[in-house]
Amino acid sequence: MLLYNVTIKIDANVHEEWLEWMRNEHIPRVINTGKFTSHRLCRLLHEEEDGHTYAIQYFSKDLETFQRYQKEDALRLQKEHADRFPNKYVAFRTLMEVL
Repeated sequence: MLLYNVTIKIDANVHEEWLEWMRNEHIPRVINTGKFTSHRLCRLLHEEEDGHTYAIQYFSKDLETFQRYQKEDALRLQKEHADRFPNKYVAFRTLMEVL
């Protein structure tokens, strides 16, 4: 099992809109690719005045399935996010093995 973690710091002035969009549109689109078995949306407790930080964790059954997501879906979904919230966030992604 692999955990694909996307950490995002979103600007405070679009935070509520972003959170609603993530819950209702973006995360369901990622899950609907069929390449992830489940997800978790976590908020870091340390808040800053200029934004909020979240970790979205997606679980994939194996490396081959995750690589198919990267090849077939990731760029399109990341572009949707970038187009919706231009210059309003920073993000980094990590891939981990669940032991």
